[in-house]
Amino acid sequence: MTIKEFFSFKQNKFFWINLIAMVIVVALVLFGVLKGLDIYTRHGEAVVVPNVKGMGVAEAEKMFRNQGLTCIVSDSSYVKNLPAGCILEHNPAAGQKVKEGRTIYLTINTLSTPLLIVPDVADNSSMRQAQAHLLAAGFKLSENERIAGEKDWVYGVKYKGRTLTNGEKVPVGATLTLIVGDGGELPQEGDSTAVEATTPTSSKDSAADESWF
Repeated sequence: MTIKEFFSFKQNKFFWINLIAMVIVVALVLFGVLKGLDIYTRHGEAVVVPNVKGMGVAEAEKMFRNQGLTCIVSDSSYVKNLPAGCILEHNPAAGQKVKEGRTIYLTINTLSTPLLIVPDVADNSSMRQAQAHLLAAGFKLSENERIAGEKDWVYGVKYKGRTLTNGEKVPVGATLTLIVGDGGELPQEGDSTAVEATTPTSSKDSAADESWF
């Protein structure tokens, strides 16, 4: 058989029928594989991440669930002007397209106000120095409490009426009161035991005086 006769459809119908059948089968198999991968990976299906900043976690969970997404709290930070527990950031961010079932990671405002060590200003700072240190640390100040002592010298710091000890912590942004000298003299030791101005005369001495006359 010549090459021309081999490739002739009339002379070799069986070969051509098998070849066409094989091409069709391979094409069907490839189509099925690609379609299966498409379904498995949800190709073309995407969900837009909603913006939940400022919401509470429960409200955000409900919104994510409606979009086929889940969320978990992964971090926290402190922003004093925002409600405790509200969402500050989330990843992926709002507007991004993700696959259904994706987990969104939330950063929330801390549920409790963090504590901060009060700077050591008692007995080593002037009023202006102490005010500058405390304000720079993020604290607020009320009207000073004046006591007898060196003028404008800081003798202590109070929080809610209680004098703080060195290294004590209070909530960030708390209002503190400085105990400041007013320039008056401090009471000296022994002032309370000053020499008595007069001494009572005993009855014996009185009798002796009377007998002298």
